[in-house]
Amino acid sequence: MAKTQEVEDWFDGYDNPMKPVVAAMREVILAADPRVTECVKWQAPTFMFKGNIASFFPKAKKHASLMFHKGAEIQGKFPNLVGDGKEARSFKVASLDDLEAKSDELAAIVQAWCAMKED
Repeated sequence: MAKTQEVEDWFDGYDNPMKPVVAAMREVILAADPRVTECVKWQAPTFMFKGNIASFFPKAKKHASLMFHKGAEIQGKFPNLVGDGKEARSFKVASLDDLEAKSDELAAIVQAWCAMKED
């Protein structure tokens, strides 16, 4: 798991009731595939592997919201990866309990991205 100081510093200044959920989602994403890296882009933690995978929407206060920039391209059935735009999809988590229920799917989405980019 390759945490960066840049994202650690971002979390130090992040004042939001969803901070524990966002932090736990970060753990799931980084553990999903060792090739995934992180940085801060667009003033939010962003995860990458051969392109931008996803970024948090840090202002959401009723759920933790993760935008998969090219989520429409990710192959597989992921019921919590939602949206009908041309490219982006979102993944929302309301609580730590909700994340526990969705963590396998979140990890599978990241793994599907990495597999797609390896082809």
